[in-house]
Amino acid sequence: MARLLPPHHLGPKSGQPPESITNTIRGERTETLAFRGQHEHSLDSKDRLTIPSRLRAQLADGAVLVAGLDPCVEIWPRDGFDTFARQILAGLNPLSGKARMLRRRFHANAQDETLDSAGRLRLAKHLLEHGDLSGQCIVVGADDHLEVWSPKRWAAHSAEMDEQASAVAEELAAWPGDASG
Repeated sequence: MARLLPPHHLGPKSGQPPESITNTIRGERTETLAFRGQHEHSLDSKDRLTIPSRLRAQLADGAVLVAGLDPCVEIWPRDGFDTFARQILAGLNPLSGKARMLRRRFHANAQDETLDSAGRLRLAKHLLEHGDLSGQCIVVGADDHLEVWSPKRWAAHSAEMDEQASAVAEELAAWPGDASG
């Protein structure tokens, strides 16, 4: 069978989904795999969440679980959270009280975890309370991280997003000096 890809193209790494994106944060380009979709899962009796199998490779080097600004728990690949913290949080002025508060908010409400042999992550009690999580939950892809929502909160948030998406897109598309706005 003839190979359809050019000889220098190796294709996606084995065990990883093929979706990739290029992020540009403060001028730095990094190639990452995107987290996409919605997945219904449930917490087990030990407050562990099974990560969808197709997303596990991206968390193989560890994960950081964070109380999100929205009422959800964010799951970042360890290096992704480190990049976020270095480029966004560490870039804030340390003399600013609001900057210190925001850095504390993210780091104090975070925990480092690794996937167990069954592909599960344990969620700490403070994260469960923050996200109002118990039993059923929705795992949502958010590009560079995952979010874990209670079904009730996700349904409300999703409806709000649908209602406002067009207006938000118009607002974000209106660049300064754009005569069409």
